[in-house]
Amino acid sequence: MQNRNSESDKKTEKNFTYMCTAEGITCILLYLVAMPMKYIFDSFHLMIPVGILHGIFFTLYLFYAIPARKVYNWDEEDFVIVLLASLFPFATFWIERKYAKQNRED
Repeated sequence: MQNRNSESDKKTEKNFTYMCTAEGITCILLYLVAMPMKYIFDSFHLMIPVGILHGIFFTLYLFYAIPARKVYNWDEEDFVIVLLASLFPFATFWIERKYAKQNRED
């Protein structure tokens, strides 16, 4: 029974790490590629697919944060910080390093 929880915890850790990275990368693509193309070159073709991808990964980040809270043993303050980080550009990279990676090393 312990192995099942351990495997589940590892999968949750892996998925949360992926979501942190994917949300951050799509944020970079949105702010540094798609938006400049829209406003500087009047080309909006990347805004829709990149915006949709970013929205999907933003939502998945929030959903994966819920089981990650249990795995990483975040208290209420840490969990609120993890959730609020989704609202700030590139903050999910910081969350992955500070809250997820640090707890894996403990």
